[in-house]
Amino acid sequence: MDNKAKIKEIFSSIQGEGLYIGCKQIFIRFCACNLQCCYCDTDYYPTNINDKNTYFEFTPEELAEYIKNNFDIKSTHSISLTGGEPLIWVDFLKEFMPMIDIKYYLETNATIDDNAKIILPYTDIIAGDVKLPSCSGIENAFDLHDKFFSVVSSTLGKNKIPFSINNNNFFAKVVFDDNILEEEIINTINLAKKYNFEIILQPRMIENKPAINSDIMMQTFEKFVKDYKYVRLIPQVHKFIDVE
Repeated sequence: MDNKAKIKEIFSSIQGEGLYIGCKQIFIRFCACNLQCCYCDTDYYPTNINDKNTYFEFTPEELAEYIKNNFDIKSTHSISLTGGEPLIWVDFLKEFMPMIDIKYYLETNATIDDNAKIILPYTDIIAGDVKLPSCSGIENAFDLHDKFFSVVSSTLGKNKIPFSINNNNFFAKVVFDDNILEEEIINTINLAKKYNFEIILQPRMIENKPAINSDIMMQTFEKFVKDYKYVRLIPQVHKFIDVE
């Protein structure tokens, strides 16, 4: 049986979130996700599972050839594995990732720790999430993140490089709004200190505008940096400049 993955879209654009804003990437958006966050605005499901016109289906070899034939690898910073949740497709990824000599940027909801163990050795950069229950609706998120980040901290990335703040290859995005709780701030900071990652505060967006005003953004930012200096406040830049 062929090892195939369902992929919603493949495109080249700039990264609009996190530490690598503005870098040119090839985005591979995988179908399916194990979570249903309240604020999710990404179309990652096949419109019709029986209609191949609503998604692509590739073997690892086919996807590697497609990328090489349709994109300029030399001018591209990295391939972003995104979704949905790419770690659902771990058997596919462990075959695909070694086929192209490029950096791999894993965008993950940071909840599937067993699958992470398998592909982190092929990964250069981890952009994880911390799902605040007050904003995402995911109630057991911190327990799931603790297990995931524990795996990251004990696994070497590609070229035997540890994932850490020091190597600029490990950070967590935190989508928040005016419902954020003090307990959530404390829990997020404790995770970051424990596993040595940078926090990217990302205001929840409604279309191309923040859902909260600048005063709340700055008040939240100050609460974080009071106890942890490795914090940045960065909205989704691609929505401001209207690129995919």
